[in-house]
Amino acid sequence: MRLPPLFVLGSYLLLSLVPCVPLLLGRPAPGLGAVLGLEALLWIAAWGMFQRPAWFHWMLLPALLALPTELYLFMYYGQGISTHHLGIIAESSPMEAMEFLGNKIWLMAAILVAMLAWWVAILLAARRSPQLTWRGKTRWLAVPAIAALAVLGWPTPTPLFQQAPFTFNNFANSWPFGLIARGVDFYNERRYLAELGMRSSNFTFKAHQAAPDNEPEVVIMVLGESSRYDRWSINGYDRETTPLLAQEPNLVSLTNMITAVSATRLSVPVIISRKPAMQSLKAGFSEKSFLTAYKEAGFKTWWLSNQISFGEFDTPVSVFAKEANVIQFMNLGSFNNRSNLDQILLGPLQQAMHDPAPKKLIVLHTLGNHWNYSERYSKEFDKWQPSLFGVDKPEHTNVKIKVELNNSYDNSILYTDWFLAQVIGQLKESGQRTAMLYVADHGQVLYDGSCAIAFHGHNTQYDFHVPALVWYSDQYQSHYPDKIKQLKRLRKARLATENVFHSLLDLGDIAYDDQHLEWSFLNKQFKPHKRYVDSYGWTNYDNATFKGDCREVIDKGTPLKREK
Repeated sequence: MRLPPLFVLGSYLLLSLVPCVPLLLGRPAPGLGAVLGLEALLWIAAWGMFQRPAWFHWMLLPALLALPTELYLFMYYGQGISTHHLGIIAESSPMEAMEFLGNKIWLMAAILVAMLAWWVAILLAARRSPQLTWRGKTRWLAVPAIAALAVLGWPTPTPLFQQAPFTFNNFANSWPFGLIARGVDFYNERRYLAELGMRSSNFTFKAHQAAPDNEPEVVIMVLGESSRYDRWSINGYDRETTPLLAQEPNLVSLTNMITAVSATRLSVPVIISRKPAMQSLKAGFSEKSFLTAYKEAGFKTWWLSNQISFGEFDTPVSVFAKEANVIQFMNLGSFNNRSNLDQILLGPLQQAMHDPAPKKLIVLHTLGNHWNYSERYSKEFDKWQPSLFGVDKPEHTNVKIKVELNNSYDNSILYTDWFLAQVIGQLKESGQRTAMLYVADHGQVLYDGSCAIAFHGHNTQYDFHVPALVWYSDQYQSHYPDKIKQLKRLRKARLATENVFHSLLDLGDIAYDDQHLEWSFLNKQFKPHKRYVDSYGWTNYDNATFKGDCREVIDKGTPLKREK
C-alpha cells in the first residue's frame, strides 16, 4: 500500500486511540473496550455511508481542532471535554480566553495551525487514495446492519443502544465521533435552561417576614469568587491578610463551610437556591432563588455584579439574577487587566443604600480572587513580593512562578478584606438594622508543597473548603438576639453551601411554605447533615481522607454515583 493510504489510516487510528490517553497517564479508563468497539462500528458506518474518506473527512475538522484541548483536560483535570467545558467556552469571550492562556496564546495558535495543517494533509492524502474506496454490496449492508443491531438487539431482547457499547456515554467518550454526542448534550442543556425560565415564571415561595415592622432593614449577600479558607488570617493564616475584618467585633467566621463542586456555574445555584448539592451537575432547577423570596416578603432587591453579563446564552447564574428588581453588571469587559476591581460595586451599593425602599436585599457578585490574582487588586495592596503585579500575561501553568503566584493570591485576599470592610462601613453609616453574609463559591489549589496543580476545578480540600462569615450591626443584634446567639454557637458546625439559602432567609426573618429551619445556622432547630463533594462521584466529605500535598478528597467508602 502506498504512503497516502497508510497516512490516512494511521491518522484515523491515532484519533481513535484518544480514549486510551488516561492509561498513558497512569489513570483508569473504565469501559475502554466498549468505547473502542463502538468506535470501530462508527468508522464502518461512516465509511459505508460516504464510500471513501475524502467525502467524510470534512466532518472530522472539529475533532482535530479540539484534540489539544481534550488532551490538556485529560492531563490536568482527568477528563475530556464535557458539557460543562462547552458551557464555559460559550460563556467566555475571546479576551477572557486570551487572558487565561497568557503567553501561551501564541503556542495555542501554533498548535491550532498545526492541527489544521494535519487535517488538510489527511484530506489531500485521502483524495490521492482510491484504494480506500469501499465498493461492492457489503457497503450497502453495513449501515442498516449496525442500525438494526442497535435498535433491535441480538441475541438478547434488550436493544443494544441500551447495552455496551451502544450507550450514549460510550458514544460521548469515543473519539472523534463523541464530540457530536457532547454537542447534543450541550444543546439540550441550553434548551432546558431556556425552558426553565418559562416554567418557573409562576413559582412562588409565599414568603413573608415572620414579624414585619416599619423599621428600615438591609441584608447584603456577597458572593465571593475563588477564595480559599486557609488564606484568611481570621481563620488562622500566619500572614495578616484580613487585618480590617479582624477588627470587627460583630463578625463571625464560619470555620467549617464547604462547597460541593469547584466551578462557579455549578456552585452558585446551590448557594442562591434550594438546589440540592448532588443535583449541581444537572442543568437548571425548577425553583427560583432567595431573590424572589425576599421580593415576596416586601424587600426591594438588587443584583450588582462585577462578573460578565449574560449574553446570547443565559448562564445558570444570570437566570437567577434576572429575578432582582435592579440588575447591574458592572464588568462589561472580561477577566483581563482592563476589567474593573471589585470596588466598582461600592458606588452602586451606595446608591442602593440611599434608595427610599425601607427593606432591601443587595447581592454583590464579586470577581474576588479569580486568576489573574495580581489583577484583582491595586498597587497599594501589593504587599507580599515578589508578585505578578505588573507582569503582562504570566504563564500561570508554569510551576516556576509558584512564589509569585502565591504572593499575588495573598495580596488579592488583602484587597478582599479591604473591600468587605468598605461594605461593612456603608452598613454602619446607615445606622440601620443591617447584616452581611459572605461566602465563596469555591477555593483554589496553589501548587501546595509538591502538588503540581493549581487553580480550581479539581477535587481537593483546597477547592472545597471555603471562607464564609456573617457581620451584623448592633441594631440587628438588639432586634434578633436569638439569631446571633445561634450563629455564634454554630460558628464551628459542619456546614455546606446548601445551608446558605435557608440561613440567608432566616437572616431576614423570612418565613415561607415548606421552610426547613433545621438547615439554617441562625436557628435553634439546626441539625447537621451529610456533606457530599464531587470527587470521583459524590464523596462523603466527613468520611474522607486527604491524599498528598494536593489534599485530594478520597472517600473511605464508595462514592455515590453522579447523575447528570
